[in-house]
Amino acid sequence: MLLENALAHYYPQVQEALRALQGKPGSTEFTPGTELPELTPAIRDYLSASELRHSSMGKYRGKTLALLDLTRNSGTMTTKTFASLVIVGRAVRYIQSTGERVTIVTPSSANKAVAMRDAVLRAINAGLVTADQLNVAVVVPAGSVHKIRASELLADPYLRERNPIAVYHGDVAGTVKSIARNMMDKHAGLLAKTAKTNLWYTLQLENYLAADVVRALAESEFFTPGANEPRLHVHAVSSAYGLLGHAYGRKRFGGAGLPSRYFLVQHLGAPDMVLSLYHNGEFDTRNVPDYSYEPESGHYVQRESPHFPAVTLDPHETLDPTFYTRAPVTSPQMNALIHNQGGGGVVVSLAECLARYGQVRSLLGEAGVLVPANPTLLREWSLVMAMTGILNAIDRDLVPENDIVVHGSGCYSVGDFDEVPLRDMHEVGTDDDSLMNVVLAATAL
Repeated sequence: MLLENALAHYYPQVQEALRALQGKPGSTEFTPGTELPELTPAIRDYLSASELRHSSMGKYRGKTLALLDLTRNSGTMTTKTFASLVIVGRAVRYIQSTGERVTIVTPSSANKAVAMRDAVLRAINAGLVTADQLNVAVVVPAGSVHKIRASELLADPYLRERNPIAVYHGDVAGTVKSIARNMMDKHAGLLAKTAKTNLWYTLQLENYLAADVVRALAESEFFTPGANEPRLHVHAVSSAYGLLGHAYGRKRFGGAGLPSRYFLVQHLGAPDMVLSLYHNGEFDTRNVPDYSYEPESGHYVQRESPHFPAVTLDPHETLDPTFYTRAPVTSPQMNALIHNQGGGGVVVSLAECLARYGQVRSLLGEAGVLVPANPTLLREWSLVMAMTGILNAIDRDLVPENDIVVHGSGCYSVGDFDEVPLRDMHEVGTDDDSLMNVVLAATAL
């Protein structure tokens, strides 16, 4: 099943979700409102990157595996396309209605930043707004700069200046969130007045739930679960926005079959949601099992918990910097869903992903997703993580469900895009002014 323009196909439902999810009344922080532009041919073209596909991957140990591929926009190759198109669409509607300018500010581990930049460029190229009316400033950790994609926003000198990429070189990647949040809290009013633009901080969960309802809507229309067979939805997660969006879509618009069950896959660098799930909502890393070095294999091993890697090359490894959120505020919601409806979670290691790599590559090939034969070429591990996690969980008898859908949230490799050189990024720190100066220079043009 291929749905070429999911957001256009479900435009009324996405609009309904936005209205229902509107922010708390009384907030003084700028938002462009909940309204989307009229669905004109130009808007349809702008939204056309929101393609999704559901494909079979065959069976594994008697269980049916399928892929919901959300990576089909060649400009991003991640699911962040969907929410970014909706976010920028709301800004477009505001600009068209008021004539005022909007500047989007987004901290990101990488993929959200790429998708926001792609959506802004699509809006400009579609003639929905001008480069003078809409721009985006992103801030990413240094460990993720190899994921940032060059595009016309970099090649065109004016667009490059208007849409800056800030990079933070500190030890804790998640600090980019506090840097951006602090800048907004302290300087948004001054920046808005000085540069005559409205600054919009877009990290709120509601901005993502509305777009991700299309997953549940597509499932209900095109690949409905059996009436008596529970379906397990598997996702490599940092904060599980995508699964929460799917759950919200089913709740708001209905869904056939039994309640959905959800399965979280994380890595050792940020295992907080799995820790929380199995330890009464606590994120205490002391609950991570102890690993001991095994000289004969060169691995660190543990046999205490089936929800953590049995082997790893490094108990403190960061498998993929995309997943960097610690103590996510979404954990209580996700825990409640899993405890009430079913599911679970595991943490995977690089060693486990490499051991499964050929098998995962073959299964994904069945679903039409090309993964390089050489794993050192992979730049986004989320889909390989999700596949490794569910296969490990099946082998460990953690998965009673027979109907399994893996959400393909990201997969790209060397050669799929051109990287942005560091010389075209702006270094920022935790001080009050560095990011403000970057945004001011971009918005004052």
